[in-house]
Order: sequence, then C-alpha cells, then structure tokens
Amino acid sequence: MRFLFYTHSLVSDWNHGNAHFLRGVMRALNARGHQTLALEPENGWSRQNLLADRGEAALAEFSAVFPDLDWQTYGPDHDHDPSLQDADVVVVHEWTDPALIARIGAHRRQGGRYQLLFHDTHHRAVSANEEIAGMDLNGYDAVLAFGEALRERYLAAGWGRQVFTWHEAADTTLFRPIPQILPQSDLIWVGNWGDNERSAELEQFLIGPAEDLHLSTTVHGVRYPDHALDRLAQAGIDYRGWLPNALVPQAFARHRVTVHVPRRPYVTALPGIPTIRPFEALACGLPLISAPWNDAEGLFRPGDMRFARDGIEMRHHLRELLNDPAAADEQARQGLQTILDRHTCDHRVQQLLSILDSLDAPQPQEAVA
Repeated sequence: MRFLFYTHSLVSDWNHGNAHFLRGVMRALNARGHQTLALEPENGWSRQNLLADRGEAALAEFSAVFPDLDWQTYGPDHDHDPSLQDADVVVVHEWTDPALIARIGAHRRQGGRYQLLFHDTHHRAVSANEEIAGMDLNGYDAVLAFGEALRERYLAAGWGRQVFTWHEAADTTLFRPIPQILPQSDLIWVGNWGDNERSAELEQFLIGPAEDLHLSTTVHGVRYPDHALDRLAQAGIDYRGWLPNALVPQAFARHRVTVHVPRRPYVTALPGIPTIRPFEALACGLPLISAPWNDAEGLFRPGDMRFARDGIEMRHHLRELLNDPAAADEQARQGLQTILDRHTCDHRVQQLLSILDSLDAPQPQEAVA
C-alpha cells in the first residue's frame, strides 16, 4: 500500500518528538514492502528553528542518516490532489494547518478512494480544547490517539467517527544497546524546557538530586531560558543544547542512568501516556527512574523502570543504581525486553494495519450518504 503522512516535520526533531515516531513507522512500513511519503510545510515552526540553530547542514545530515525516507515540502499554493489521489492511506497529524485538515477531509468526501486518519500526539485536547474542537474532521475515517485517556477525550467530545488508541514506540533499528561504547558519566536527561509545564519537577527530580549527589550529568534539549541555564550551571550540570535524535542512542550509551520527567498535562489530565522518551531509553538498555505518572494502561511491567515519588526517593534510586551495577543491569535488561516484546515501531505498524483492516472500505462518503 501507499502511505501518505502529513506531518509538522519529518526532517526536524527540534522540539518535535512526533518526528521520532513517524520516522520509525515509515521505516517499518518500508521494511514490509509498503511505500511511504511524508509531506511537511516548508515554513514549519520546528523546521525553521532547526535551520536557525544549525543551518542547512542539518537537512543534509538528516538525509545521510535516513536515506530510506521519502519526503517533500509544500507551500501555500501546493497542489495536494496528485499525492492524495495516489495514496491508499493518508495520515494527517494534528499540528497540520486546520484549513488543510478540512481541505483533505473534503477531498476524501468528494471522491477520495483512500482511508483517511487523523493522528493526535499532544495534550492540546485538554490544554487547548478549543483548538482541537475547531478542527473539521468531517471525512476522516478514524482518529489515532496516542493514549487511552486521549481517546476517551475524543469520544466524550464527539470528535471523530471512530477513535483508536495508538501509542508511540521506539524505532529499535536505531534505539538499541551499544555495548562497545563505555559509560563515561553518571546521568543524562534528553528533553526540552518547554513552557514551564514541568519547571518545578525538573528541579525536584533532576537538577537538585544531580547537584546534591555530585553526579556527572549531561542535559540535552532546547528552549531553556537564561534562568534555567544559570541553574544548570550552578548545579554543575553540563548543558549541551539540541541533539539530533539519531545521535541520542550514542549519548545514552555514554551514561549510566537516565530519568523521565513528564510534562504536567500527562500526569494530571492524560494519565497513561508516557510520551516517547521512556520507550527510547529502555530500548537502549539504560536504567530509567521516572518522576510520578500513572501507567494506567499497563504498558510496562513492574521492574522495567523505577518510580520516585519525590526528590528524596529520586536520590535514593540514583544512588542505588549507580552503586549497584548488578541491579542496574537487571533493570536495564528487563526494560529492554519489554520494549522488544511490546513497544517497537513494528508493533505499532502491525496494529495500524489491523485498524485499517477493521475500517470500512474507503468509499467516498458523500456518495454513500
């Protein structure tokens, strides 16, 4: 089948985690013999920030790392009809411009012979309800929501004809243990500062413990305000800015442990959604300690990661894992096995194909109304 993905960006993962998952899904589909193409806006926010940060060389680096991925940019006058007419399945990400979301839905209703899915991987359904409520999903066959709590939100609000839970997962062709790289430092955190959704939590579960335990600590990410950079420096933490996601496995391998600090909406309003970083860290065989979140869907087994209820417990877990290699190795082994058993991009592709099989044949909806 021919899959067409409308994404905010495939090329740029600058503050754009969905690019990680989409790349893995496209590669898994390609490996099964399907054809994939991603379309992204030429002036997308993530793409523009990447170019401002790293220049055109970042685009060349992406092409060198992912020569198997096919993508195109589009501008305001782009003719989308040829790509849509050539597709068997079209997946539209929720960061796509609302006017284009509506236009694609209208194309589907007026004769499109493809299956059309809307893909939501963010917390706007609760943090910016009116933005999602304003989306015209007429013509879309189904919604893919990256957590059961988000799926329930769509159902309760009446958004979408059918809604399926489709969690993110790790691209294990990229995220895997690299035993030939020996750890050089204690703790790593890869994440963005964002819009103060977890500022207090980062102090409680990352910065304070790293400072108090005198850990050699590395932080990668973007959108850190000056006061946050000053605090990292005060704590003796090495801040290294943006890191291309393809290089994260090597960075993980150079450290002994990592932590997960979820954004507040995923703790308070959308429980059960870990976002993609825990999947990727565990896939690399790295021991993981998480700030509190509710694994409401049972994605992980007890022992895959440790949970710290507060900063005191975080310090305890860090100290134990860094001083007990056998315990760290056992936890890392179990976490990796859970990813390989349940949470690879190939697992998600199999689920996607099952969802497509369960949907009605792609008849033009206005023709059968």
